[in-house]
Amino acid sequence: MSLHDQLLADLDDLEDEEDDLEETEEGEAGVEGEDEDDEVQEQDAMEVDLQQLKDDSVKSIAKLAEGAQLRRILERIDHYQSMPERTIVGPVEEDEEYKLIVEANNITAEIDNEIGVIHKFARDHYAPRFPELEQLVQGSLDYARTVKLLGNELDAGQPAIHETLPPATVMVVSVTASTTQGEELSEEALARVIEACDLMLQLQESKEKIYAYVESKMHLLAPNITHICGVSIAAKLLGIAGGLTALSKMPACNILLLGSQKKVATGFSAATNLPHTGHIFYSDVVQGQPPESRRKCARLVAGKLALAARVDAMRESKITGATVGLKLREEIEKKMEKFLEPPPVKNVKALPKPDEAPRKKRGGKRFRKMRDKYAMTRARKAANRMGFGELEEDEFQDEAQVNKVLKEKGSVRVTEQKQKGGAISKRMQKRLQQESGLMTTLRNSSVAGTASVSFTPLQGLEIVTTQAKKAKTDDGKYFSGGMQFVNVQK
Repeated sequence: MSLHDQLLADLDDLEDEEDDLEETEEGEAGVEGEDEDDEVQEQDAMEVDLQQLKDDSVKSIAKLAEGAQLRRILERIDHYQSMPERTIVGPVEEDEEYKLIVEANNITAEIDNEIGVIHKFARDHYAPRFPELEQLVQGSLDYARTVKLLGNELDAGQPAIHETLPPATVMVVSVTASTTQGEELSEEALARVIEACDLMLQLQESKEKIYAYVESKMHLLAPNITHICGVSIAAKLLGIAGGLTALSKMPACNILLLGSQKKVATGFSAATNLPHTGHIFYSDVVQGQPPESRRKCARLVAGKLALAARVDAMRESKITGATVGLKLREEIEKKMEKFLEPPPVKNVKALPKPDEAPRKKRGGKRFRKMRDKYAMTRARKAANRMGFGELEEDEFQDEAQVNKVLKEKGSVRVTEQKQKGGAISKRMQKRLQQESGLMTTLRNSSVAGTASVSFTPLQGLEIVTTQAKKAKTDDGKYFSGGMQFVNVQK
């Protein structure tokens, strides 16, 4: 094959690769187009569902409010409340009223979820009229009451609205309502919103009725929790947690925050708000403490409630009653009492009496050496002495604290020579007496029988008797017989 034929073959291969690449791109574009069509169809279906949901009544999503379960529980509560107080015979778990208490307490969590769903429905339908209200009023029940009062007119100056919202929020709502860009709702849309608000308030009334009944029967459901934080707080905690079993599975840090309030984005000061404070913070055992110790007490109560909930969740706790709860409550009170007591007073050592006699110091070679080391020397004593009537050389303080006596002394430190040795013991005194007596005996005996020989230039050898010399010395006194006049004046 020539060079020309090879070049033509290479060009044909390049054209085939370009054709394959174009076909691949067309296939991918077709697949992407199909995916986009599917996404568009799904979005259209979701928009249709949302539009249909907006057009439908709130009862289409509120299954619990119109259900038979809530209606049956409320009827049974009315029945047992009309009956006098009775004593449960047999196991507590088998009693019908106890089962009603557990069921009613568990349904309160479902009521909260239902209120949240209806609240979203009301916000979506009322947003075209007043879109800013959702950010100004956070609570679902406050939002429902505010929407019922505002309606289409947005009149925030009504007296009833001041009973629903705080004054600061009322002012913000009134200012925002006067400048909002929302459009008026039709009568049908407004009727659906008002119906949703009424349903929220109705569910809240049912929830409060269940809470009141559960509070009156809390000594059967959770006796230990009731003795720690009180009936009202115990019922609220069980309602928010979703029952006693759910509360027993919660850690203490989560139990502490049950019922805490959310932040409100109104722009006002939140200095008076207490973050991270739930229903436990407002119990009687916590509010009875000083303000600076309430958070510590709330954490302590949350830990004890976690233990009490696990005890109440067991069947054996119904037999023992609230003994564990009473014990935990006493522990809380003792710990807080110990925490609040003042610190112990430090012992103040009394000063010694001014006229107290000097104490005896130990003796010994080491102590004497230390005392001599720090004793005042003669040079130091001389530095403090001044001659009477003499002119000192340091008159103008040229040589401060150096006088004539010290300067003439010529020494910096003059130590005092002291005789070593302290008191002599009795044993040493006796020994010294014996030795001195022996020396006296030897000395006296040597006087009588000894003599000395001396050589003189005149007489030669001369024997000198010590005894005779002593006798002569005794006689040679002033009034002796051999005494002569030394000097006679004429």
